[in-house]
Amino acid sequence: MLTTQRKQLILTRLATDGQILAKTLAAELGTSEDTIRRDLRELAQEGKLQRVHGGALPSSAAVANLAVRAEVSPEDKVALGRAGAAMVQPGQLVMLDGGTTALQVARHLAPDLRATVVTHSPTVAVALAQHLHLDIIVLGGRLYRHSMVNVGTAVIEAAARYRADLFFMGVTGVHPQAGLSTGDSEEADVKRALSARAAETVVLASSEKLMAASAFVIAPTSTLATLVVPGDTPTATLRSFRKAGVTVVIAP
Repeated sequence: MLTTQRKQLILTRLATDGQILAKTLAAELGTSEDTIRRDLRELAQEGKLQRVHGGALPSSAAVANLAVRAEVSPEDKVALGRAGAAMVQPGQLVMLDGGTTALQVARHLAPDLRATVVTHSPTVAVALAQHLHLDIIVLGGRLYRHSMVNVGTAVIEAAARYRADLFFMGVTGVHPQAGLSTGDSEEADVKRALSARAAETVVLASSEKLMAASAFVIAPTSTLATLVVPGDTPTATLRSFRKAGVTVVIAP
């Protein structure tokens, strides 16, 4: 089989099976594991998959910048944002990550809600400002323009002053085995620190993030209190997460 044919087969299998095992595929095609690993490495360099130990997983489309991500799964994100906002109770202290889904949470909070929201996203803070009864705390640091969030030691140190009821974590990939991941190491550090300060961590995951992985691991899925997914999520995907012990809620 030609290299181009193998690579196309790999991408097709990823789309249908959700993962590639180098050893299994090599045996099936009668080639060496080194050959399959080279194919995976080259496809990863092209941004078409994410290599993991023993094989590969689909890469996430959510690693694009904020402007591009705003055009991906917009209806899903509205539903997820509405579901997330409904989880927030009066009097709670909530940490809200950056990103397009977090913006939908901010926009869908009840107009008369009285709560405290901590965020490291200037964009999210501006959206929250429309809710006149919210106490808004912005964690400062170096602005990471790709995601429009503040990152760095200053954010992590400031987060240590709070104990949150909920943390709505943004991710670019969530997978039952590969865990929660994102496309930047400093973002991963901040997300991990915020999660450690919350009683419950919730991920609102649009379809392009499910069963996908990115380069920087945040935490295992066992960190999650709840994973909220779109209504059209495949049954096999729901089963995979629930089998891994994740509490999955379908956004209405």
